[in-house]
Amino acid sequence: MSFAIKGYGHTMAKDDSSNPFAGAEPLRAFFDMQGEAMREMFGQAMPGAAMPSGEGMAAGLKAMMPEGLDASDLGEWAKASAELQQMWLEFAGHQAKNAARQATEGRNLLDPAQWLLISQSMVQQLPGGAFDAQAKLAQDSLALWKGVFERFVGGAGAGESEQESALPFKDRRFADPAWREHPAFALLHQTYLMLAQYFRESVKSMKGIDKEKRKQLEFAVSALSEAMSPDNFLLTNPVVLKRTVETKGQNLVRGMQHLINDLKRGQLTHTDPDAFTLGENLAATPGKVVHETPMYQLVQYSPSTKDVYEVPLVIFPPWINRFYILDLTPEKSFIKWAVDQGLTVFVVSWKSADETMADVVWDDYIRSQIDAIDHVRERLKVPHVHTIGYCVAGTTLAATLAILARRNEADKVKSATFFTAQVDFEKSGELKHFIDDGQLDMIAQLSPKGYLDGRYLAATFNALRGKDLIWNYVVNNYLLGEDYPAFDLLHWNGDVTNLPAKWHNDYLRDLYRDNKLVVPDALSADGTPIDLTKVRTPSFVQAGREDHIAPAESVWRITEHFSGPLEFLLAGSGHIAGVVNPPTANKYQYWVGDSAAPSLKAYVESAEEHPGSWWPHWLEWLQRQDDKKVPATSKRKPGGRGDKVIEDAPGRYVKTR
Repeated sequence: MSFAIKGYGHTMAKDDSSNPFAGAEPLRAFFDMQGEAMREMFGQAMPGAAMPSGEGMAAGLKAMMPEGLDASDLGEWAKASAELQQMWLEFAGHQAKNAARQATEGRNLLDPAQWLLISQSMVQQLPGGAFDAQAKLAQDSLALWKGVFERFVGGAGAGESEQESALPFKDRRFADPAWREHPAFALLHQTYLMLAQYFRESVKSMKGIDKEKRKQLEFAVSALSEAMSPDNFLLTNPVVLKRTVETKGQNLVRGMQHLINDLKRGQLTHTDPDAFTLGENLAATPGKVVHETPMYQLVQYSPSTKDVYEVPLVIFPPWINRFYILDLTPEKSFIKWAVDQGLTVFVVSWKSADETMADVVWDDYIRSQIDAIDHVRERLKVPHVHTIGYCVAGTTLAATLAILARRNEADKVKSATFFTAQVDFEKSGELKHFIDDGQLDMIAQLSPKGYLDGRYLAATFNALRGKDLIWNYVVNNYLLGEDYPAFDLLHWNGDVTNLPAKWHNDYLRDLYRDNKLVVPDALSADGTPIDLTKVRTPSFVQAGREDHIAPAESVWRITEHFSGPLEFLLAGSGHIAGVVNPPTANKYQYWVGDSAAPSLKAYVESAEEHPGSWWPHWLEWLQRQDDKKVPATSKRKPGGRGDKVIEDAPGRYVKTR
């Protein structure tokens, strides 16, 4: 199967894929220059050395070896080498068997090199010669830095403080003292940081490029810079070299096993895969599946209080992730906390897309939200429900409310809460870097059976924070050979879901790119035009101050489109931690200001900061909408006498891969 990556008019054919830097001539000069600079550094620090191999490097490695290392240790090194070779040969055989089948099925998961190709396709839009001129300037700057470094390796003078002799560029990737103990590694990482900064600033100052292309180019250069960091490679990372010497290569054996496991599953591992089991130590809040459709299962949670609020709560989590982000360990579970406050909680567990969902579009998710609302109303014999929409499900909830309003059925929803949800995508953040005609065409090619493999989306979100979510794990788990931690949030983050391809493309095209949702009646769903200005449902809108997926400024825009009473709250942290912040954690903070302010900036200026979790503040708001309570009897207790249910929570859909 031919594989093309399109971006701004550039197409890279399959033949180019063997070279991850093919077709990236503007950057080749940069990396060639960086390589020459590194060789010069090592040559000065280790006279006669070749970089990255040769007698000089061997001498450098020997200097880092522990005292007393002799020929008897060579046997262990040979054993480690043999293990590495055998593991790789077994994996190569495994891949050979699967290659034809994957090609036939149209599956060719993006590996890190292919993500570099996507970034490089963006770089093709650079005005001709821009990088050549900038590379020359950067090279000239090295001469100046050499003087600074010579002063550094000479040591601080008698009258100089440690601060005065400190290295000029700081980055936590190079915090280990090993990066400063040897002059070659000190100059190596300082040069890298200088060049990375220089090229980022050069892109920002370039002329003759529109605003959106500039943002995309900034992202591309940043992604490439992160990928080329010297800490990502064995022979340019002194911490890894020391670990390799200390363990006689066993760190590389463990790292190779981690790498092979990840290549087999087609996804980067962030946490111990065997540490958590759904229904036992994650998603373990007691409840029952009380309703099921081809799109979702409806989970009702068992009450933990004698009386409960009369108006039940229906939570719509995003279908791009598993719902148990709101039901992690008991200490972090929003669902358990809400149940313990006396709320009757229902949660929609979306089905991960497969071939049967090839024709699913946004209308189907809106109909599903209305169906869940109606089912809960009928089950508990109540006129209305409270709702929560998280991320894309919040965007969809806004459309659902507009449709109900147009149909004169708005009273089915007593209130609506939005967790980090956007309706106006003009300022929608870094995800827009992946959205243009070329990228949309590529996504279509990756969905030959009508659904997008969730691993692609996971790779996209990881790329937004490549330093933390990709390369950090390459170093720790592949190079240092460290074991994976048992971390519930990272387990959830890697538990991907597939997306219906038609819905995904329409969502990116109509909302992210064309921003049609905020144009009255520009979109329709289930036969009804959508006009957000008709939404008068009391609403609570939460945004995360450091959210890079749904930026606070973008989430704020909902206040400009809804017509009913609305309270806006700004939480500390980002897209996940800003939402999942239980009161017992005593972490972060939140701000409450004038929700009628003309801008987010004005809101922040009027806001008062409060320490800790915002959940109790939200509950007080919910109580003001309706605080009546009723006994937790009959179908308020799912699975009781006469109540036919489907299965125990968390249900089958959340476990389907």
